[in-house]
Amino acid sequence: MTALDGRIDYDVIAGWVSPGARVLDLGCGDGALLRHLKDSRGASGYGVEIDIERVISCMRNGINVLQIDLEKGLYDFVDQSFDLVIISNALQTLHRTEKLLTEMLRVGREAVVSFPNFAFWKHRMAIMDGHMPVSDRLPYQWYDTPNVRFFTIADFEALCEKLGIDIRERLVLDDAGQPVQDEPNFLGSFALYRLGGARG
Repeated sequence: MTALDGRIDYDVIAGWVSPGARVLDLGCGDGALLRHLKDSRGASGYGVEIDIERVISCMRNGINVLQIDLEKGLYDFVDQSFDLVIISNALQTLHRTEKLLTEMLRVGREAVVSFPNFAFWKHRMAIMDGHMPVSDRLPYQWYDTPNVRFFTIADFEALCEKLGIDIRERLVLDDAGQPVQDEPNFLGSFALYRLGGARG
């Protein structure tokens, strides 16, 4: 089983969720993460998903889900209405990255973001060999990928700095799901961040 199959990031995210927290999961897929947080942390809340088949899967899994296009923002939610807003392995599929991050920290007291690191050494090697990378964390061919953004750990942290977002915790994993301490932008294939509101 690969780290992706086991979704080790779910356990990391659960560790950042307070018992009984109210959670909003953006791009929630079939609701598996919310189900995990409900079972392990007693969390409640909603998933947001655009794909109708995944919305139906959420309902079958007993997850409260709203069909919303994230590209249009989170205007249906009032300020600070959730303890945590999560976007797990989906930020790279969206166009309006800055707007969404800002909205996440308007709607929630904290945010969690996870994404594949495009600067991972195996991805760099693929490009040096003349091909777009395909890996556990970037499993699609260039012609059928849902990803519209390819960014790195360094890029994401620079964006947080630009937006005045506090990085409260960061965990970088290699492709075996093990934590990376040294050279994370080179040796890490996947990154998870716990973010706080914009600095005044």
